[in-house]
Amino acid sequence: MSRAASNGADDTAHDGDGTGPHPGATSRGHPHSSHWGAFEAALRPDGGLDVTPDPRDPHPAALLRNVPAALGPRDRVLTPYVRRGWLEHGPGPDPARGTDGHVPVPWDEVIPLLARELDRVRTTHGNRAIFGGSYGWGSAGRFHHAQSQIHRFLNCLGGYTRSVNSYSLGAAHPLLRHVVGDDAPISNPTPLSVLAEHTGLFLCFGGMPAKNTQVNAGGISRHRAAGLLSAARDRGARFVLVSPLRDDLAAELDAEWLAPVPGTDTALMLALCHVLIEEGRYDADFCRRHCEGFDTFAGHVLGRDGSAAKTPHWAEEICGIPAARIAALARELTEHRTMISLSWSLQRAHRGEQPLWAGIALACLLGQIGLPGGGFGHGYGATGGTGAGTLPYKLPTLDQGTNPVPDFIPVARIADLLLHPGEEFEYDGGRHTYPDIRLVHWAGGNPFHHHQDLGRLRRAFARPDTVVVHEPHWTATARHADFVLPATTTLERDDIGGAKQDTALIAMHRVADPVGEARDDYRILSDLATELGTGHAFTQGRDARGWLEHLYESWRRGLPPEYAPEEDFKTFWSAGRVPLRALREQRILYAGFRADPEGAALPTPSGRIELYSATIASYGYDDCPGHPAWLPPEPRDADDADDPGAYPLYLIANNPPTRLHSQLDQGELSTASKVRGREPVRMHPGDAAARGVRDGDVVRIRSTVGSCLAGAVLSDVVRPGVVQLSTGAWFDPSAPEVATCVHGNPNALTRDIGTSRLAQGCTGQLGRVEVERHDGPLPAVRAHDLSH
Repeated sequence: MSRAASNGADDTAHDGDGTGPHPGATSRGHPHSSHWGAFEAALRPDGGLDVTPDPRDPHPAALLRNVPAALGPRDRVLTPYVRRGWLEHGPGPDPARGTDGHVPVPWDEVIPLLARELDRVRTTHGNRAIFGGSYGWGSAGRFHHAQSQIHRFLNCLGGYTRSVNSYSLGAAHPLLRHVVGDDAPISNPTPLSVLAEHTGLFLCFGGMPAKNTQVNAGGISRHRAAGLLSAARDRGARFVLVSPLRDDLAAELDAEWLAPVPGTDTALMLALCHVLIEEGRYDADFCRRHCEGFDTFAGHVLGRDGSAAKTPHWAEEICGIPAARIAALARELTEHRTMISLSWSLQRAHRGEQPLWAGIALACLLGQIGLPGGGFGHGYGATGGTGAGTLPYKLPTLDQGTNPVPDFIPVARIADLLLHPGEEFEYDGGRHTYPDIRLVHWAGGNPFHHHQDLGRLRRAFARPDTVVVHEPHWTATARHADFVLPATTTLERDDIGGAKQDTALIAMHRVADPVGEARDDYRILSDLATELGTGHAFTQGRDARGWLEHLYESWRRGLPPEYAPEEDFKTFWSAGRVPLRALREQRILYAGFRADPEGAALPTPSGRIELYSATIASYGYDDCPGHPAWLPPEPRDADDADDPGAYPLYLIANNPPTRLHSQLDQGELSTASKVRGREPVRMHPGDAAARGVRDGDVVRIRSTVGSCLAGAVLSDVVRPGVVQLSTGAWFDPSAPEVATCVHGNPNALTRDIGTSRLAQGCTGQLGRVEVERHDGPLPAVRAHDLSH
């Protein structure tokens, strides 16, 4: 495997029919795209793959080094399989899922078998008994987007129980709808090009990690975030990082590092607000004209509502930042054009709505919202597209149809759904009921990566009658399925790649023939739909290539002339890309609202930014009151209440620098980062010394939920009292007598609870753990072992 193509690379990958050289191939290979960037790829005579980053990309992602591993054949699903117990006993709950063996079944037998089961469930129990599981990161392609494919298929069958929101932004979306009316701070923030020119002080809660900017949903042809932040620093902008991890901002930005106790950002924000209000440094006119509920919020900050005054000294006791530094920082914020940057990680914790809301309130008090370089942003550094600008039009998209089933869950409540049918749950002011799910159909995504308390998730997956998974690889999700249908990777099919934050639409040429008997999701679902009598409704009579041309040409015809590409589909496909025009890189979030708060009112009940939400207050939630508030982020579990010192370390489970989520964990870059074959866990040298842990030791990390093994990496970039273990190591429960996961998946440790009753978002970012050196026999890592 190689990062760069040689002049002698094999250019003879096949076209969509597998019959000959692909048009558009160059001396480096075939144009393609991924969530971590555009590239060209070519098969080598020895069967390996050469990957060449797009030469127009100023900072190509290192994650491209993982791409060759997609073709395997290591841990690829090579043929359809059905779990042995399901074949022998038929559908029904079964605790053997995850440990039972699988039997190969030919395509011409597995399709009718699965079709009969789908028909049985929808006929006997109704379509609400089918859960359509998926996630949006399966491919950068616009057509072979697994989530769109599975949802379209199930809608043709009469619908399904769905999920809403995401693991990344589960708390943010519901909260922002109440506070600012929509998700504009996520989807359309002030671009970094504006900040590079105008911002004087970046106050970065959770940082802007460069590792995350390698990735963008739908692809990215230009990685520019790091360069724009460096340009701001070169111009004289100052950075203050608020995070337990010093490398949450690039070293070259020379940031001041404030390292609070994890999960206490809200207390720090409220103390900053206290100084601004108490000293009369806040923008009273902005708060009066543009904000709803300022008096209520200010009364809480000042302690006039019977709560403690949120002074710097009060905050110091909670977050560990000296009171004098908090007070001085509040004053500094008013002396610059200041950007309050709020990372997505802040709201991926218990009561995660509060730091996002408090950060918005802090920006309101500064009164710079709507000014170039000022205000707030949510997610700078979360993806390469956040702050890159946005296109003023949609891109080619497969229509998913209409789902007539009203039932839904917040996405992070999948285990609750499966374990507690008929029980009620609260969400955003409503009371809902978990339907009785009999069949789970999952295409794209890996819940055994995203979800928390994986031991509990295993019990949940044992409950349905049938679990169906489309997967290229033998992930933990595939191993817990009854039907495992081998799916192609993006390299094995043609597609169209593009994102609303980018300047190029990419022709994603197929690089290689499907591995084994793998088929793309579209063909799998087309065959199932045909067997069930809904084939034409699903396919509209088109094959995959026909859909690509249809999506492209209908999109091109529907655009205003000033945006529409001149190239027809044939020209686009041969060229490998077309430019996307009019990327808006100078827009300022809420500029119109600032200038005319009545004429450009926000879509909130008041038309203004709601520092106090009467709607949220009316819900009566003690875990999400009607205004930003400090709420302890980690209530004690019943099983450790008698021993509060049992788990003294904070766990930060953040995104990895070496892969996207769990994708291509077997790739070159990801594999090279392992310590003795296990995910690295970073800890402060002082904490390590107190536990007799040395650099490179295998350690056992345990919590109230479970345990895992990991490889110790000692580093002073981690705050004392904190350990950091990235997500995405493939879950490996093969030695339960040693640990819940022997590979280092932090979701073996994190609790499966929602952020609050408002949003029910994911809380996987933070936990409490203890670490000890593992001195016993070391079990082999079998996560990528084909002996499933």
